Amino acid sequence: MNHQGISEISFEETYSVPPEQTARALFSRLPHGSDYAQRLIECLATGYLVAVVESICIREMQRHVDATSEVVVGRTIELEHKGPIPPGSTLKLRGWVERLGQRSAKFCIQASDDHEVVCEGSVILVVAPRVSMESRIAAKVVALGMNSDVGLVKDAPGKCESSDSFSLREQQIS
Repeated sequence: MNHQGISEISFEETYSVPPEQTARALFSRLPHGSDYAQRLIECLATGYLVAVVESICIREMQRHVDATSEVVVGRTIELEHKGPIPPGSTLKLRGWVERLGQRSAKFCIQASDDHEVVCEGSVILVVAPRVSMESRIAAKVVALGMNSDVGLVKDAPGKCESSDSFSLREQQIS
């Protein structure tokens, strides 16, 4: 990982939103979203917005790693989707490295259309050893093959609030 090169990353480019990346188009392809997809608006799906932003940041970091031994992976994405983005819109995406760690970089990003800022946030990417990531994936693939009854991991630690504490917080806000 070339720390000097990564620390100097900044980008400014445009992205034209295709019609197949709307919320309606995306959710109609998902089993749990097909029932209500037609009631959604014809604007860029947040999932695609995240993918566009992350892909640009990864592309920029890829230029400063050894692709044979290192892989760039997403760790944290915090984006605020602030406004609707209809198909055919041209987004102006700007980003820069705000903070550099031993094996990571935090990008600040902003996206605007011709009318307003439609997205702001940050993306943290990590440069991981390729062999390590590939072996972790291989172990999970083997586990999937051996355990056909794969479900949710119960009681796994995480950042999300329980539904009880969320409901209590909602009541306090109202």
